[in-house]
Amino acid sequence: MELLFTDAMGQPLWMWLGFLTLVLVLLVLDLGVLNRKNHDIGMSQSLLLSAFYISLGLAFGGFIWWELGPEAGMQYLTGFVVEKSLAMDNIFVIAMIFGYFAIPKQYQHRVLVYGILGVVVLRGIMIAAGAAIVQEYHWVLYLFAGFLVFTGIKMLVSSDEAYDVSANPVFKFMSKRFRVTPELHGEKFIVRRTDPLTMKRQTWITPLLLALVMVELADVIFAVDSIPAIFAITTDPYLVFTSNIFAILGLRALYFALASLIHRFVYLKYALSLVLVFIGGKIFVADALGLAKIPPMWSLSITLGILLAGIIGSLWSTRHEHKAELSHDGKPSPAAAAADTSGKV
Repeated sequence: MELLFTDAMGQPLWMWLGFLTLVLVLLVLDLGVLNRKNHDIGMSQSLLLSAFYISLGLAFGGFIWWELGPEAGMQYLTGFVVEKSLAMDNIFVIAMIFGYFAIPKQYQHRVLVYGILGVVVLRGIMIAAGAAIVQEYHWVLYLFAGFLVFTGIKMLVSSDEAYDVSANPVFKFMSKRFRVTPELHGEKFIVRRTDPLTMKRQTWITPLLLALVMVELADVIFAVDSIPAIFAITTDPYLVFTSNIFAILGLRALYFALASLIHRFVYLKYALSLVLVFIGGKIFVADALGLAKIPPMWSLSITLGILLAGIIGSLWSTRHEHKAELSHDGKPSPAAAAADTSGKV
């Protein structure tokens, strides 16, 4: 029993084991129980699952508040809100990937669940490395802060560009080096089939596996922003990891709930850019004012205020748009195309 109370990166081992067990149970429940049969995930189910994951994440914040104190609770909630907001930007890229490979809705959930499983591992490695670096070299936080400010300003002034899957170097490499089936094979990532030239049974990968790899790469790219953002909020590895993972766990449900509506969030990019500038800038402001840090309540309130203004402003300005998920030229929007594909490649 004493082993469970051993310190592990700042917190007792039982807190880490308890959280990892909860994550494993949720992943097994999601993939093995809720989606045993491939079926389209409707809006109502997506909204219910999104509400469940958000409620669970907030409830865990209550546990953090009770176990580690109000300041830790505020830091966790701020990190959770920021990561969940950044995940919304990731949804558009995922929609573009599914649209490119023409992945039907009944198979998209499999890609997302396995993608989230990979993300948990990758984020864990990145956060552990980041925590070790920050603990050894505290000045790295200023690099993170400067990077966030730079990224936020770049998002403000840059124009929107569609994500080009075909230009990705990893996609090009896999397309040339591996045998890829021209069509989907249900929910299979790898299949055995006869080569039409040699007439031998060989291993082929399917477009579903390519989509999974592209989703994982997209998360690595987004982690470049999100990891510095959460470390600028708190350097506690437990708070960083748990807020990150809880925000990601609901990404699958959030995708199906918002994929067809993401084009309406026209001001979200600007809100996210201001949040990144604020999170990075508050470290320099705190130093200028001679403060150890900006109070967590201020950080949470300002972050929520910026994001809510962006979301409400977006929905209000696009309130008259048609509900058929069509773009202004009559063609399906990228998100709508990804949400309702025919399954042909």
